[in-house]
Amino acid sequence: MANDADHTENPKTDPNPGSNTEKPVEDWVSGGEPMTGAQASYLKTLSEEAGQADAFSEDLTKADASKRIDELKKGLGR
Repeated sequence: MANDADHTENPKTDPNPGSNTEKPVEDWVSGGEPMTGAQASYLKTLSEEAGQADAFSEDLTKADASKRIDELKKGLGR
């Protein structure tokens, strides 16, 4: 059994402390890879809805796309 010092979750930001389903994008092993098709589609849709076409770029990484999606969702009140 792992001890508590091995856990890096923040109970103030993690809705399910102890869960490993969410990880900061900075810690993603694949964060430097090109964004997925699903990310591209969602980011393009959000960019259009927010009137920020410049938020979409075909050459974003998975991590950068995730950050932009979160920013746009916040701006749209989602």
